[in-house]
Amino acid sequence: MKALLIDDSKAARAILRMVLLQAGFSEILEAGDGVEGLAKLRAAGALDCVLVDWYMPEMDGRDFVRAVRADASFDALPVVMVTSESDPAMMASALLAGASEYIVKPFTRQAICEKLQIVGLSLA
Repeated sequence: MKALLIDDSKAARAILRMVLLQAGFSEILEAGDGVEGLAKLRAAGALDCVLVDWYMPEMDGRDFVRAVRADASFDALPVVMVTSESDPAMMASALLAGASEYIVKPFTRQAICEKLQIVGLSLA
């Protein structure tokens, strides 16, 4: 399986990378903001999922989700928001923008795996 991690925190990306590798992902791409993430998404070919933070420079996670959902070729791509934002109104806003699922930081490996299974991925 192949994933794209988008977060301006290298530490957060490292933790997510470790969780995804343990869950059976074999290829993990990384980006530090939504603009870089969109470029990597478009260049990557087929991906199994994207995990994206909300608060980043250049393009935040919600705008990234909107841009992805505006492109019909990514309609089936699971996009999971992984963020410290826990306000229910903000969560609803991300889901309305097109996020497939929402995970609040700090998270556990189990929480990540459960959400990925909810969006249809079979994990190791």
